[in-house]
Order: sequence, then C-alpha cells, then structure tokens
Amino acid sequence: MNELVLTLGWLGIYAPVALGAAASAIGCSIAGQASIGAMLETEGGYGRFVGISALPSTMVIYGIVIMFTLNREVTPANAGGLFGVGFMSAISLYYTGLWQGRACASAINAAKEKPEIFGLSLAPAAIIEGFAVFAFVFALVISAGIPS
Repeated sequence: MNELVLTLGWLGIYAPVALGAAASAIGCSIAGQASIGAMLETEGGYGRFVGISALPSTMVIYGIVIMFTLNREVTPANAGGLFGVGFMSAISLYYTGLWQGRACASAINAAKEKPEIFGLSLAPAAIIEGFAVFAFVFALVISAGIPS
C-alpha cells in the first residue's frame, strides 16, 4: 500500500509536464492544420497564422514550472498533496491546451476570410489562456503548503 501511495506522489510530480506536453502538441497541431489550410487559400500574412499556431505551447511551460515546484522527496505524508495538485493541474492544462488549439484554429479560419478581425478573433484563445494561468498560479500557491 505504501508503494502505491509513493507512486501516486511521483505521478503527481510528473503529470503536469506529461499532460502539458500532450496538450501543447495537440493544440499546436489543431491550430497548425488550420494555418496550413489558410496559407493555401490566402496570398499573404502567413507569419500571423504560424504565430497563432504556437499559442498552445505555453501549456508545457506551465507544466514544467509546476513540476519544479512540486519536485521534492516523496513521502507518505506528502504523496497525496503532490498527486492532488499535480494531477488536477495537469488535467486543467490538458483541456485548456486542447480547447485553445481549437479556438486558435477558429481564429485562423475567420482571419483568412476577413483579415480585419484578426486581433479580435484571438480573444477566445486569450481567455482560455487566462484559465490556464489561473490553474498554474493556484497550483504554485497550493504547492507551498505541501510538506517537504
């Protein structure tokens, strides 16, 4: 039983990086595919499409910082906290990255048809980024209370 508790603690430490990387890869892929389609249908402005495609990559950065914050010796006393904070923040990063990729793809598709709404079309992706930042900050704050 003790080994299971310790394993969950280690899983909590690594989960934000793993799911943050998966979220970044999926989100960037979704937006990147829309970007490629937009490049085929427009005569210019390719850089902005590629730039938007990279927006979901922040999820892995948040995951790495959370992992460094949680990284400590795993004991039965702190394993539950490490698992809870790490796993729940990882789930949050995963979903925000995935949905941000979809929001970026929508922004790219809208901007290729009507370039003047480019900046405004990014608002949903920026709002989703805000939710990821909330999860990130709360994970950092709560992790300070987990015993070393």
